[in-house]
Amino acid sequence: MTALIVAVSLLIGVSLGILGGGGSILTVPILVYLAGQDTKEAIATSLFVVGVTSLAALVPHARAHRVRWRTGLLFGAFSMAGAYGGGRLAEYIPGTVLLVAFALMMLATAFAMLRKPRDGTKRAARPAHRELPLQHIAVEGLVVGAVTGLVGSGGGFLVVPALAILGGLPMGIAVGTSLLVIAMKSFAGLAGHLSGVSIDWGVALTVTVAAVAGSLVGARLAGRIPQDALRKAFGWFVVVMGVFVLAQQLDSAVWAHPATWAVLGAAGAAAVAGWAVRRTRHRAVPARE
Repeated sequence: MTALIVAVSLLIGVSLGILGGGGSILTVPILVYLAGQDTKEAIATSLFVVGVTSLAALVPHARAHRVRWRTGLLFGAFSMAGAYGGGRLAEYIPGTVLLVAFALMMLATAFAMLRKPRDGTKRAARPAHRELPLQHIAVEGLVVGAVTGLVGSGGGFLVVPALAILGGLPMGIAVGTSLLVIAMKSFAGLAGHLSGVSIDWGVALTVTVAAVAGSLVGARLAGRIPQDALRKAFGWFVVVMGVFVLAQQLDSAVWAHPATWAVLGAAGAAAVAGWAVRRTRHRAVPARE
């Protein structure tokens, strides 16, 4: 079992190095389902693992000039405040509720990443040195930080979309900058959790060492992957993990209930309709020109 944990932990690092997130999306399930930890211990441990791994992955991104330092430090500072508060609040919320919330946030974020922004072309053309407004950084940082503290996610699956979609940063720079933010708020969230949770440091260090090794490999690969492919890969990865976590937490009776499938069917139909509308509009643009 230890060998399996180490092997999968390498994927944590590769995910962080390539995508700038996804580390805790893997770490929490690994610690819960493979290492046998309870939810709150796994959440606290994941914050340590992801924080250290993000720092390691940050170095090669910084050397390649894919880190926006001002934006990252400010975003990280506001996120730390939100993460600490979320970590303290998590002590009073049942573990199952935290994991279900975790899965739902993953799916919502995946939708945002897979849905191409209408002004995507304009944003792609913005100067790479452009900094985000302070008020945007403050609001997004506090919200993302609070989610990090509550559900044990380093928040890359929220930080990358916030920087790339809302902030308009190029995807490669958003990935590198997110690692700085993730490290800062992961440690802040960990501080909030340690008041009520103890960590098995043997397991934590084993997972961390393997994840750091994977992150160095992932960071080297990141600069060679096209931006659109990176965004889509990130989105679909989060969809798969979100569905897995949600399926593990919901009772079998919930899945057998007709209302569940009615909601899923409606959501699927809405997604297909939205895709069809976007495709029609995309085809109509050249015709008008």
